[in-house]
This record gives sequence, C-alpha cells and structure tokens, in this order.
Amino acid sequence: MPIKLKKPITPGQRFMTTSTFEEVTKSEPEKSLIEPLKKRAGRNNQGKVTVRFRGGGNKRFYRIIDFKRDKDGVPARVVAIEYDPNRSARIALLEYADGEKRYILWPEGVKVGDILMSGEDSEIKPGNALPLEKIPDGTFIHNIELEPGKGGQLVRAAGAAAQLMAKEGKYAHVKLPSGEVRLINVKCKATIGRVGNVDHELIVIGKAGRARHMGLKPHVRGKAMNVDDHPHGGGEGKAPIGMDAPKSPWGWKTLGVKTRKERKPSSKFIIKRRRTGYGDRRLKEQR
Repeated sequence: MPIKLKKPITPGQRFMTTSTFEEVTKSEPEKSLIEPLKKRAGRNNQGKVTVRFRGGGNKRFYRIIDFKRDKDGVPARVVAIEYDPNRSARIALLEYADGEKRYILWPEGVKVGDILMSGEDSEIKPGNALPLEKIPDGTFIHNIELEPGKGGQLVRAAGAAAQLMAKEGKYAHVKLPSGEVRLINVKCKATIGRVGNVDHELIVIGKAGRARHMGLKPHVRGKAMNVDDHPHGGGEGKAPIGMDAPKSPWGWKTLGVKTRKERKPSSKFIIKRRRTGYGDRRLKEQR
C-alpha cells in the first residue's frame, strides 16, 4: 500500500501521488456482484441539485458489498483483493464453502488464501465478524452495525478503526475514529481489525483534471461570489467574511460550528462528544 511519487515532468505531476496498488490481485470485478451505477450529478429525484459541485467523472459499476456478514458458521476463503472505484477502501472477494461469492471490505493484514468466518463462535482475528458481546474489550473493529441485522454503517473508510472500550448491560462503549464514545447494542455485529489501504490519506490529487475524472467539479468560494449568491459575497475587492460565524449559501452556520439538534433522539447514546474543532475554538474566543 505504499504511495508512489510522480516525476515532475509536468506542473500537475510535481506534487501528485498515487497508490502503488500492490495489494490488488485481480483487475476485473466478479460479474455476478456488480450492477450499473447511474450518475446523478448531485441531483435528487426531482432533478434539483442537493449536493453542489458534482458532475462528470469516469463510468463505474457498483460492487455489491456484504455489510451484514450474515452467513454465520460457513468458512470463506479470500479469493482476491480488488480495487473499488466507489470507496477509499479495497474490497476482498470471498468464496464460501458452499460456492457462494461475496465482497467485503478488505481488513488490513488479510491475505489471499486466508479463511474467514462470521458468527458468535468465530475466532478473534482480522476479517472475522462477531457480535460485540463476543468481542474482547480493547479490540479494534470496523464495519459496525447500529441496529442488529441492519448491516455495518460505521467505520468503513480506508484506514479507519474503532475500539471496543467496555460492555455494560445491553450496550457496548465504542470509541469511534473521531474520538466520540458511543453506546451500541451488544447484539450488533462488527468486523475485527482495521480497514485496509491505510495510506489513502497521503494521496495528493495534484491537478484539476484528475478531480474531474473522479466526478468533482470546481468548488467556488463564497467570498468570490456576489452578495445575492452567498452570505460571504459582495464588498469591494478582497473582503473578510465579516460575521459572527461562517455561513453556508443558505445561511446555516458552518466550518465547525455546532448545528446538531439539542433534542436529537440518538444523543442519549453519545457518552463523549467528538474532538472540538474550529467552530468551538472560535466561540470560546468570542466569549
């Protein structure tokens, strides 16, 4: 998974970095586990832009990932490790003893030929999936469910890992990568280990054209807009933001300022909030 530096034969390649892909063992996806992926360019079912600065990009197929890991008690052999254009992590192709094939997120340290299992009686080793109640305290985990049987929703990005801190009654204390400590039902499943492709965070896109291939359009700063297009816009020449807190185009506070609803139902499951950011520091300075 090392990062490869480009020779600066053009200005765009001077600081560009790419992955070596040395962990990838298969270039073509499993045909039975892919489906078409329609491009939406950031638009919803009414055709309105709900995510700005999206569009274009290379054509992709969606890889069907087994986030539930519900095939308990059946051993599976790792057949290949593949690149997935839809996520930062690599994916591993498993072939179960009964012949069925499924994709999972590739855990760091898992190699082709390894045997993986899911279920309560599985061994505690990277790639195996168990309920939280069967995982020892202190273990690093990923692909964590929020509701039993729903499938993993938390900690799925490249290099991410959460830590199981303790178990108390029907809830487990899980420390997430953000630093937040959250209560999760002990019946929820999680996969042992860290998500692979740890060096993904070191990749430098390097030039605008590469970002366009990824489906990203140029992101225009609010300060560069007119006053009727953005709260930060307008003024003579270069002007500061000039307000109590940075705003989104629709007037919402942003750039780290807390916008979470005070009475959000899931707040009761958060033991410790994530690390403070830019907005919290700014509010403290104002006080």
